[in-house]
Amino acid sequence: MADLSQAWAFTGMNQRSVNIARLVYLLVCQTAGVAIALSTKGSSIEISIASGLLSGLTVGFIFIGLDKLMEGFTLRGFSTATFGLGVGLFCAWLLTRVEISALLELAFRERLEAQDDSQNLIDSLRLAVDVTLYASLGFLGAILALRGNREDFAFIIPYVRFREDASSGQPIVLDAEAVMDGRILGLIESGFIGGRLIIPNYVLEEIQTQASEGESGQRQRAQRGLDHLDAMQKSREIQVSIHDARTAPEKQSHSRLIETSKFLGARLLTLDESLTKIAKLQGVTVLNLNELDLALRPSIAVGEKLRVALVRPGKEDHQAVGYLPDGTMVVVNHAAESMGNSVTAVVISTLQTATGTLVFTELQH
Repeated sequence: MADLSQAWAFTGMNQRSVNIARLVYLLVCQTAGVAIALSTKGSSIEISIASGLLSGLTVGFIFIGLDKLMEGFTLRGFSTATFGLGVGLFCAWLLTRVEISALLELAFRERLEAQDDSQNLIDSLRLAVDVTLYASLGFLGAILALRGNREDFAFIIPYVRFREDASSGQPIVLDAEAVMDGRILGLIESGFIGGRLIIPNYVLEEIQTQASEGESGQRQRAQRGLDHLDAMQKSREIQVSIHDARTAPEKQSHSRLIETSKFLGARLLTLDESLTKIAKLQGVTVLNLNELDLALRPSIAVGEKLRVALVRPGKEDHQAVGYLPDGTMVVVNHAAESMGNSVTAVVISTLQTATGTLVFTELQH
């Protein structure tokens, strides 16, 4: 069976980089702890080194624990939360200009005047109200921003939308069928589709499962998908990343793909017709490779002349069948004797089927 180590390379590459960064950070914390401990006199060198190492490890593990808690918090979420925090703090600043603390002072003036140090109590009251306002409204602003979407930001700030740089394009989430199909390679390299490609971790797991446990045909397609991923990773024109999606495993694959696309503000690339319809109903931009293939097929009109190579007999004895470069089947009447040769035929009718266009022609004499 084909080697599946390349699948693990995608999922493990980012995690290895994070682990190396954590290790380096722990070493820096330990070095700083020892340096600080040795700079303080009063203890032996051995005790200073031990206490410095322990202090550095403690500080390092505290911040690594915070990093673990923030694993699902992306840079996009951080920038969104920062914007919401700024809006909340601005609202709090406006409210402090109204002197709410002064109004509270008037409301409790009689009680405050009964105290010996009334001025200190007034200052403490103002400080407490201001801190509460800034903290509360800043928190609410950040939470509301994280729960909102780009259209909400466009409403708050007219003519401004938070989106990907136009040069890089909106990111694209790929499902398993799109990865195994392989046409995305040519589309990206030709420049017809731009943007960062995102493969959710559960899509990679699905491909890996098919490559190791599926039937013969499924294993071949899945292995081809892994080869395509490897080629995309090595290509300089394509940016590929594995997204550690925080979706419920019990959900269906369609629901998880739509949820991931919404969360990332990305387009969805697929070949699945039902997924295309469901995603469009939920407001997700969908790129369907089958629809693209149909759109790129040339329009053939009656009376048009075609040059086609005849490769097999048709349904009738006098017919021969050939194919255009895009796969369109061409049936040529009275051309059975020309089997194996290229002929010029005139289109007499076309028939649209579920698999494409069927062209009927007459042999040109």
